[in-house]
Amino acid sequence: MIKRSLYYWSKLYSEQLNEGEDYSLLKRTICINILNFKYLKTRMFHSVYRMKEIHTNEELSDIEEIHFIEIPKLEDGSDEKDMLVAWIEFLKNPESEKVRSLEMSVDEIREAKDELIKMSNDDTQRELYEMRAKTLRDKISALNEAERKGIKKGEKNKAIEIAKSLINLGLDKESIAKSTGLDLCEVEKLMN
Repeated sequence: MIKRSLYYWSKLYSEQLNEGEDYSLLKRTICINILNFKYLKTRMFHSVYRMKEIHTNEELSDIEEIHFIEIPKLEDGSDEKDMLVAWIEFLKNPESEKVRSLEMSVDEIREAKDELIKMSNDDTQRELYEMRAKTLRDKISALNEAERKGIKKGEKNKAIEIAKSLINLGLDKESIAKSTGLDLCEVEKLMN
């Protein structure tokens, strides 16, 4: 995800100039990643990255800025007067009570909702939306499955390491299997 974001950011940045044009024409470029899953280690739902010197934390330039907005990290009770929070609420569930109340006070949210209604009445647009939503769900499922497999593999590796230690201590194979959750045949293989 990070490499992809940097790639698209760099593409946007580099495509600003045509051959022979001066670097001074380059404009600030901001990449915004809106994620419907948790990705970064931080607890904040909105993270902003820029280029900085690693020892002094001095900013080199604000020409590059990459935002990650992780929708699942938005906490209930967040300040709905904050426009970013309002838009995230809209993206999470445009039919929610929160969004209905925001429509009354925020023109842009009301306009976006109107546009969404128009799109949902257009069969082609609706099919495109449903295809994108299915693709997104498939990607999230694949990521979750990969994470589950990784955790399971890590647990298995840990059980094997513990079994090896217990073998070195001279414990019998039945006790080792019972202690680690490994099959008896797996413990026997480790003993040989």
